[in-house]
Amino acid sequence: MRLIFIVLLLAIGLRGYEWISSANTPWAPLSLADPIGSFTLRKIDTLSDDYALCQSLLENVGRNFSPLPPVEQNANCGYDNGVALENGEGMVYSPAARISCPVAAALVLWERQILRPAAFKYFGAKVEEVVTYGSYSCRRINNANEGNYSEHATANAIDIAAFRLSDGRTISVAGHWNSADEKSAFLKEMRSGACEVFGTTLSPDYNAAHADHLHLDQARRGGWSFCR
Repeated sequence: MRLIFIVLLLAIGLRGYEWISSANTPWAPLSLADPIGSFTLRKIDTLSDDYALCQSLLENVGRNFSPLPPVEQNANCGYDNGVALENGEGMVYSPAARISCPVAAALVLWERQILRPAAFKYFGAKVEEVVTYGSYSCRRINNANEGNYSEHATANAIDIAAFRLSDGRTISVAGHWNSADEKSAFLKEMRSGACEVFGTTLSPDYNAAHADHLHLDQARRGGWSFCR
């Protein structure tokens, strides 16, 4: 009996050490294999200053990607830390996700820990395609003629429109956000999960401009997120 008690204490201690030492402490290095924790977003935020580290994190979890050549369109538009996410465990982005590396890192966490488990939970299926409205676009917020430039202007954002499943079904933000069924629940879980790893997550609950997509970006907020 005493031996069993000691083994249980060791097991609890080991799990506690793993919890403390990885995603839930500010000093532990980020790993895309770790569960999402309290400091994950803050660690992703620092990747904007370290392109090499960001690429190595993708490599360490075996995520297929290609570095993109720098783009310098004007003083407000362009990027020098872009990657293209390629086929990942049977799932593709359409069109291809050509994004800043910090956005890619967040997408990998979102894919593995939120998107795939939720698709199986709600539909018993795999996600084969994530339909997007693209990433890089040299424009201001909401395509306005004046004001601040969008995170899209630096490839630091991606817009998600729909998900195509292995059973042939398509779940779209435009068609199912308010459907009051498992499709709506799935989409809202996608939004809530994204809030854990993206600096900004905007959905149809935010405004009419986002009625047909989820806007995910890595705007630098010091580890805090804006989620609507």
